[in-house]
Amino acid sequence: MAGIKSLAKDTVVYGLSSIIGKFLNWCLVPLYTHMFTETEYGVVTYLYSLVALLLTMLTYGMETGFFRFANHEKYNDPIKVYTTALISLASTSILFLLAVVLFIEPITSILGNSGDPRYILMLAATLSIDAFTALPFAYLRYKSRPVRFAGIKLLSIFLNIGLNLFFIVLCPQIHKIHPEWVSWCYDATFGVGYIFLSNLIASLVTLIVLIPEIFGVRYRFDKEIWHKMISYSFPLLIMGLAGIMNQTIDKLIYPMLVPDTERAMTELGIYGANYKIAIVMVMFIQAFRFAYEPFIFAKNRNRGEDKKAAYVEAMHYFIIFALFIFLGVMFFLPVLKYFIAPAYFVGLAVVPIVMAGEFFFGIFFNLSLWYKLTDRTYWGTWLSLLGLIVTLAINIAFVPHYGYMACAWAAFCCYLTMMIVSYLLGRKYYPLPYKWKAALRYTVLAALLYTIAMVVPTWDLVWTLLFRSILLLAYIVYVIRYDMPLREWPVIGKYFK
Repeated sequence: MAGIKSLAKDTVVYGLSSIIGKFLNWCLVPLYTHMFTETEYGVVTYLYSLVALLLTMLTYGMETGFFRFANHEKYNDPIKVYTTALISLASTSILFLLAVVLFIEPITSILGNSGDPRYILMLAATLSIDAFTALPFAYLRYKSRPVRFAGIKLLSIFLNIGLNLFFIVLCPQIHKIHPEWVSWCYDATFGVGYIFLSNLIASLVTLIVLIPEIFGVRYRFDKEIWHKMISYSFPLLIMGLAGIMNQTIDKLIYPMLVPDTERAMTELGIYGANYKIAIVMVMFIQAFRFAYEPFIFAKNRNRGEDKKAAYVEAMHYFIIFALFIFLGVMFFLPVLKYFIAPAYFVGLAVVPIVMAGEFFFGIFFNLSLWYKLTDRTYWGTWLSLLGLIVTLAINIAFVPHYGYMACAWAAFCCYLTMMIVSYLLGRKYYPLPYKWKAALRYTVLAALLYTIAMVVPTWDLVWTLLFRSILLLAYIVYVIRYDMPLREWPVIGKYFK
């Protein structure tokens, strides 16, 4: 029991640091969309999609490989495993950075309008640092130091936000009055480059703060361990690449599918900004994932418990709360849309489609326990690749005609397909009596309330929000009536017995 409590505490610390980080970075979107044009923000969207893909490649599953071999019964020296992996990541990160520096001209040419060499070099340096420091962060988790882990993560995030505000908001104001005060660090023509510079400085500071974890160990490189770690991590790399490409490939290939480069970047900026509104669902799923994986493996160890019933309940309540978030965002979109600049409102139609797709992904994640608990993790790779095929096919076929709306529908169909196929396979390998009738009932209710909210005319914003609040309250009342009676709630439950 003590071990489970410790696991839960660590999960909260790690999870909160990640979720708070995502939320704070999410809060930068209004700044970007108000300060930069759609085309400029399109460049940011494109390059950061490329960064997400490259970071997965540059870490090549070494974090998971480190955990596996540091806890392996055959290898009784975890420091040797750690330093072997650290040397490997340091070598590949340096080689990557050198390759970018040497081939900066062809890279710039390939990337077209997104290929400002200053942006590329800053992102390459940031990527190299982040790939390398991924392992010291894993080492902190291995040593059960969640507070230091979270503290460094949050330091980096707050520094990044502070630098963004300094370069993008404060410096332009000072430059108008006393340009000589900031001329040493500010160039008005650098534009979105300050987003990448802020990220680079934050990563450099993170590297410095992690010096005790980097230099406070005795370095040894074991060739045998390295070969085994590479063999173990390679399938994880393929799975990770397939998974991240499902999220980023639409943005990466968009400029190739739209002949006019400037138009492509403008539309990509609009799509990327509106996608950020829908990311509320992603943050909920992320929070759920941090708690859920330790939960299912802990339950799987307790053979005396009715673990399958617990898995079923977890799915049931995930669906209830995910639909609540969907309705909340969509009902209050007339206010939430001001999270981005008015110039980006033209793309608001993607928000419900992307959120529905992420809802399917959340269910897919719940269903994925069948291959995790039966040691058939290779199915995760195949399912991710299936989703990637669906995404590519729809984007290639429809983006030239329908633009970024096709990207949203591609994500929707990708996760829907993965969810359905995973469910069918799960019925064979690890059948669970999920409450699908209840899930259908809630989905129909949510769809009905959403339809009413969209089609019933209202007089003004206040009455619209009031009417939709009543609809959301109806959903809550239904949940309390059938699945969460007040008498079962902590603290207030005693007043309803």
